[in-house]
Amino acid sequence: MSKIHNLICYKKNNSHKSMSDAEETYVGAIDEGTSSTRFLVFSSKTHHPVASHQISTTNISLHEGWVEQDPEDILMKVKETIAVTCEKLKMMNISPSAIAAIGVTNQRETTLVWDKYTGKPLYNAIIWMDLRTQSIVDRFINKRIPNCHTLDEKKRHLQFKSGLTMNPYFSVFKLVWLMENVPEVSKAIQEERCMFGTMDSWLIWNLTGGINGGVHITDVTNASRTMLMNIHSLRWDKALIDFFEIPSKLLYPEIRSCSEVYGRMTDGPLSETPISGCIGDQQAALMGQMCFLAGQAKCTFGTGCFLLYNTGRKPVISTHGLLTTVAYKMGKHTDPIYALEGSVAVAGSATKWLKDNLCIVDSYKSMEVMADSVEDTNGIHFVPAFSGLYAPYWKSDARGTITGLTMETTDAHLMRATLEGICFQTKDVIQSMQSDTGHPITALNVDGGMSTSDTFLRILTNVCCLPVVRPIMVETTALGAALAAGFAIGVWSMHSVKSNCDTFIQTLSEEEQKSEYVLWKKAIDRSIGWNKDDEENEYDDFVGF
Repeated sequence: MSKIHNLICYKKNNSHKSMSDAEETYVGAIDEGTSSTRFLVFSSKTHHPVASHQISTTNISLHEGWVEQDPEDILMKVKETIAVTCEKLKMMNISPSAIAAIGVTNQRETTLVWDKYTGKPLYNAIIWMDLRTQSIVDRFINKRIPNCHTLDEKKRHLQFKSGLTMNPYFSVFKLVWLMENVPEVSKAIQEERCMFGTMDSWLIWNLTGGINGGVHITDVTNASRTMLMNIHSLRWDKALIDFFEIPSKLLYPEIRSCSEVYGRMTDGPLSETPISGCIGDQQAALMGQMCFLAGQAKCTFGTGCFLLYNTGRKPVISTHGLLTTVAYKMGKHTDPIYALEGSVAVAGSATKWLKDNLCIVDSYKSMEVMADSVEDTNGIHFVPAFSGLYAPYWKSDARGTITGLTMETTDAHLMRATLEGICFQTKDVIQSMQSDTGHPITALNVDGGMSTSDTFLRILTNVCCLPVVRPIMVETTALGAALAAGFAIGVWSMHSVKSNCDTFIQTLSEEEQKSEYVLWKKAIDRSIGWNKDDEENEYDDFVGF
């Protein structure tokens, strides 16, 4: 394992002159995730956090498959994390006024609607993982499109404009559900007082004044997850809006770049501080990993895992089950950078299942130790398809499967097979990305909770046959938001900021891994079809991302 150490060059706030060693400023990052809300403050010199505060968020599940959160509770927790962090800064003899700017990163696709005049939510936020809209998705799949006669033609038609295919994941289906099931929402739309947005829009509107002049914006990365933005023009697309039958009186946020001054905080300890960065969480992690060049890729290993591949200034429309998304746009007058994205439903949640459901391990650390105690899985493979397979298979009828069990199988073999299963799923996505682009990925940057494990990363580099690069500073999502905010006001230069990393190099031959990959593919085949009726679902391959 080698260590890479790079110097970081910075530029002074607003003056764009190089900072001296004695000068230091700070940039804040609001990181509003699915399970927690955080505020972190990064040093302009080290780009490491100097203070932070985190509060857990609460999910509301009224029915099976429904996941909601209270928007006002989220806003209150954001303000609380800012206040507590500022108190921590004062205890370190750092004035909150030293924070030059604030960036926002957020859970993507989560959908909100609120009243323009009262500022009150018209319904809870519907969270990205919510599944209530499947029947709405099916309805639009069956909708007629001029000159599109097959499901595949429909798929390409919408995918070329939005980069996405039809799935409950995306914001538009949540919005349609709200219009059709919450009378107050449809009434507010007709009266032209219904504001629509993702979590970033809700937070920035409130933090910049709300009903008293709040700025109603979103950025290109979050807008690209709604299925209503044209990824080529970076504008709300009338053809998409008409296809999904969205009324013209809905109030959309203005689409802006990820790095510019949108407005200023209006109250609290950071009053008058500019909000100058906005970027969806997975794109923020790509930014925090410094993946600024086409061909660079990052994978975040959390509950699931999300792999983004920087494709440069031109969008690549996938033919291998991936999404096309906007990676970032760093400033009003810069070109957008695009990415391919593949997501795996189960990563860290598989280890949680072993701990909480099977009770055969008491912590992730002890699982690491057990997995490291055996050289291989003794021939078993674990496909953790608890709720179907995501990219690149998109099989909702797949279910978790363990193959190759013998009397010699131990819990240590199962621990290792679980980690390998997550790695093989990652390899599947990498291969799809390489097929779509025609270019190999030369290294994989990683972050997220599972990336703290050396054992896991050693398995990952061998399975994927790639160097795996882990940053020393693992708060990459929040750092990405801070970088976007800092770039806008000259705290940092995009072309000079670098990261310090550990690199893991494979120790097994590609031939050894090829034979294992063949067995993995057999295990995938065994997992598909377990949750399907006798009649084939003709839409199964289409309803994916």
